[in-house]
Amino acid sequence: MSGIRPTGFLHLGNYFGALRNYVKMQEEYPCFFMVADLHSLTTHPDTKELKLNVQRVLSENIACGLDPDKVALYCQSHVRETSELYLYLNMMAYKGELEKTTTFKDKVRQHPDNVNAGLLTYPVLQAADIILHRASLVPVGKDQEQHLEMARNFANRFNHRYGDVFPEPQAFNYGSELVKVPSLDGTGKMSKSENQYATIYLSDTDEMIRKKVMKAKTDAGPTEPGTPMPDYIENIFMLMKLVSEADVISKFQEDYDQCRIRYGDLKKQLAEDMVRFITPVREKADAIRNDEKYLKDVMELGAEKAGKSARATMELVRQAIGLNYF
Repeated sequence: MSGIRPTGFLHLGNYFGALRNYVKMQEEYPCFFMVADLHSLTTHPDTKELKLNVQRVLSENIACGLDPDKVALYCQSHVRETSELYLYLNMMAYKGELEKTTTFKDKVRQHPDNVNAGLLTYPVLQAADIILHRASLVPVGKDQEQHLEMARNFANRFNHRYGDVFPEPQAFNYGSELVKVPSLDGTGKMSKSENQYATIYLSDTDEMIRKKVMKAKTDAGPTEPGTPMPDYIENIFMLMKLVSEADVISKFQEDYDQCRIRYGDLKKQLAEDMVRFITPVREKADAIRNDEKYLKDVMELGAEKAGKSARATMELVRQAIGLNYF
């Protein structure tokens, strides 16, 4: 089980850090992938563009290879049982532990005029999303490990208080290091909310991709063979490894080692390889987004699958708590 907020635009980091693994998982596991529209309300209360944003996220997920017939691809708000479980888990969540979460502290700094209860209990809703389907495997990045630990705590508290209902959710990947896609400005990873010109979005036009890549930070180049690469040059090579052919990477690596590299050529090559990689995804996503009937069918199918799973869990939850009076 995993989810993504319909805020900002999906980018290369989302694809290589998450979506690529989701596509692989759908062939091996029953999967629940959610568009977290309720979560987005904690920081984006203006909902004028929410429907368009949800449609865009769904279309980009499908364009990247997720198959709505193989997975439950659904909107969080379409599964009402989520809110019921969220309420019960809030009775087991404590103010002190919620205030200590890194993401809460970050959001308070970012939105000092909108420190709402939903922001404080964000990890509780996240836990409800996960354990609602009794999910045991959760593909998460490093920045979500604290929330997953809290989901385990809530599952265990419930089980201890009312009886075993939930498995302990565990972080999951395919045995390799999670991919962190670096930003083009050499300062951290690509992000939906940080420097937009240092991030390659799956919706970027060919011209925009070229423009962004050509602005990537470089220098005058090495003057002695064996010179270690600065971080920002290493980042460009890391991006190349995601989209370029092995022989192309080897050529530029050799040019760097022999102090004859031309960074303009390196960036042009990276830009064209990025264009070749992203264009089919963007075009497919655009076609899907323009087919409202198809997207409506996808959401209805996803809600049906996720709802069936959620209803089965909530029967067990109500029975365990003792809320079955008739």
